[in-house]
Amino acid sequence: MRTLARLAITATLLFTAEGLFAQEITWENLNSKVVELYLQGKYTQAAQLAKVALAKAQKSFGPGHLNVAKSLNNLGLLCKVEGKYDQAEQLYRRALSVREKLHGRDHPAIVTSLNNLAELAKAQGRYTKAEPLYKRALAIREKHLSKDHPKVAVSLNNLAGLYVVQGKYVKAGLLYERALRIYQKAFGTEHPAVGQTLNNLASLCKAEGKFVQAEAFYNKALQICEKTSGQGHRHTAVILNNLAILYYSRQKYTEAEPLFERLLKIREKELGPNHLELVSILENLVQCCKYCGNTKHAKEFQRRIKHIKSAKTQTD
Repeated sequence: MRTLARLAITATLLFTAEGLFAQEITWENLNSKVVELYLQGKYTQAAQLAKVALAKAQKSFGPGHLNVAKSLNNLGLLCKVEGKYDQAEQLYRRALSVREKLHGRDHPAIVTSLNNLAELAKAQGRYTKAEPLYKRALAIREKHLSKDHPKVAVSLNNLAGLYVVQGKYVKAGLLYERALRIYQKAFGTEHPAVGQTLNNLASLCKAEGKFVQAEAFYNKALQICEKTSGQGHRHTAVILNNLAILYYSRQKYTEAEPLFERLLKIREKELGPNHLELVSILENLVQCCKYCGNTKHAKEFQRRIKHIKSAKTQTD
């Protein structure tokens, strides 16, 4: 949920880099290309172009325009992905400042920036800094929307996720359950948001050692996501990964292996066959195959890992 939503731009125009500069360069075109590169896992290229998009937004619209805030958020996200946390925080805070000047300090339009800063603090383990940001975002949405609005459920999920990593499982469970009720009331029982919240509840159950409940929640979430988003969707991939890891951790290797293989196919289609992010999936498949006695497949996956790592070393 967190990354795609944060970009907040729909990629509708696809073109080559050469074609980009053969036509009039607009902020919208640049930003769409940033999204495209990000979704392909080409973070360095995306960050370079995001800087160009930011400069274009400042020149075209002025430093206090909403599109400048969007570009700052996008570049901040890319810095976060690359582990450049200090730069990411500076960019996120600049985006928040722009939004506050446009809308005020108590407006739903600033929630995106608050959430981004909270997510960054959470990623750094700065939980006491993240919590008031999440709570402020939640309070703004409850005040200006309603306590049963789907966007309130988003904020509930975010705060619950923080409580999970802090080991505050009871608090997290109450928030997830409230979010689930809101989504089910607003959208019905088979909606992507319902599936994603069930996935979150499953992860909570796993953290608590409630593995049977976790498995049931993951399977229900997977069923909903496959039906509503498709078997090859990135949200489906997230749940496949979570369920596969649960099976793997419980030594259910025959159940885990086909899920990892499905996950691999989705990520290959998205990232290409030689992307470094595939290595962790392949390593899990190696172990599953070994435990299942399928040494032939295990060796094939090991060769792929070696090839990907070798190709990465040559390009560095």
